[in-house]
Amino acid sequence: MPNHKLISLFSGAMGLDLGLERSGFTSTVVNEVDSDCVATIRLNRPKVRVLDSSIHDISGSDLLKAANLRKGQVPLVAGGPPCQPFSVFGNRKGTSDNRGQLVFEFVRVIQETMPKVFLMENVRGLLSMPAYRGGKKLPRGVPLSLTKAGSLVGLLFEKFNDLGYRVDLFVVNSVNYGAPQMRERVLLIGNRYGLECDFPAPTHSNRPEDGLPPFRTLGDVIGSGFIDPCPEILNFSPRKLKYLSMVPPGGNWRSLPEAVQRESMGKSYNLKGGRSAYWRKLSLGFPSPTVVTMPNHAGTSMCHPEELRAISVGEAMAIQEFPLSWQLVGSTASKFRQVGNAVPVRLGQVAGLSISNLLKSIHDCRRHSPRNLNNRVIHLRPHVRTKSYFKDGQAFAGDTSYYASQDQLQFDYEAS
Repeated sequence: MPNHKLISLFSGAMGLDLGLERSGFTSTVVNEVDSDCVATIRLNRPKVRVLDSSIHDISGSDLLKAANLRKGQVPLVAGGPPCQPFSVFGNRKGTSDNRGQLVFEFVRVIQETMPKVFLMENVRGLLSMPAYRGGKKLPRGVPLSLTKAGSLVGLLFEKFNDLGYRVDLFVVNSVNYGAPQMRERVLLIGNRYGLECDFPAPTHSNRPEDGLPPFRTLGDVIGSGFIDPCPEILNFSPRKLKYLSMVPPGGNWRSLPEAVQRESMGKSYNLKGGRSAYWRKLSLGFPSPTVVTMPNHAGTSMCHPEELRAISVGEAMAIQEFPLSWQLVGSTASKFRQVGNAVPVRLGQVAGLSISNLLKSIHDCRRHSPRNLNNRVIHLRPHVRTKSYFKDGQAFAGDTSYYASQDQLQFDYEAS
């Protein structure tokens, strides 16, 4: 397997780096500003050079010097700028949030280092973000079109194209590639040789007609025989535990009696959509939902399927497929933040294999087309449904599959 040097930005707890390592890359220098993440990196990768200043204060020459490389020599620059400004679960302030501006710092680093390939990772919500929020006074010369939904990705394409990079954008879900977790992500892979990057089709599925191996489940990673390397938890409050005690494994708020639903949900009871994570108890028979930074919140509940508690740090790490030997530094809340913000290791590995193949094509191809800037957006079954919680007025729990026919639906809950 080749050994390509990697410059890593927004490295966090190194989930993306660990995946890239498994596909033949070596992190030579990383940039991360969070002090606990920096301590985690230094503990687990003491030989990796860490630049712990804000990316605003880090130049491309700083990174190149630390990596002992010259401009244009770098095989890969990779990183995931903070996703909170673009997430559909946040305030979606986009580039009006200072963190949202960091996508342009990523572009700047690409301009100053000119790697052969770059990988920028983010949430699916990036696709629908405007470059500038409507209702704000636009800077002089900025067209109204940049206030339209989706214009931010278009602007990023334009900026990368101006640097000579064509971009392939893939919308993917980690569960489709053997991860035991549903996690949608956007991956922008750019190269300055005019070559298309091929990303593999899903290798796993929960649709019988696909003829693929079934999704890996929560039980595969934290089921029988699992030894928790970090049993720390952020547990639910007594009030939340009271409601969760009434929910069976694989159920959510729909499994509660209607009066308790109204009492526990409050004003959220009348909302439409986006409520499946309320009072959610996980199921060992299905993939985990997306690991979150706060698994003890009512609306993002990640209650253990067999014990009345939130999942532990170690269980969250297993779902994200961190190595058992990986150690996190900081408070319990900080550890959950590091795990919840990480890229699934499996997804980094699959992306790394695609990039490794792209680098081989760059090396082998004598004639490139650097002006082939035909960007692509490819959806690889990113939106996956696995469980049925409610259908035709009936609540379901247990091992009820989304694809089960009505006469096959299984449910067994006490709160009917």
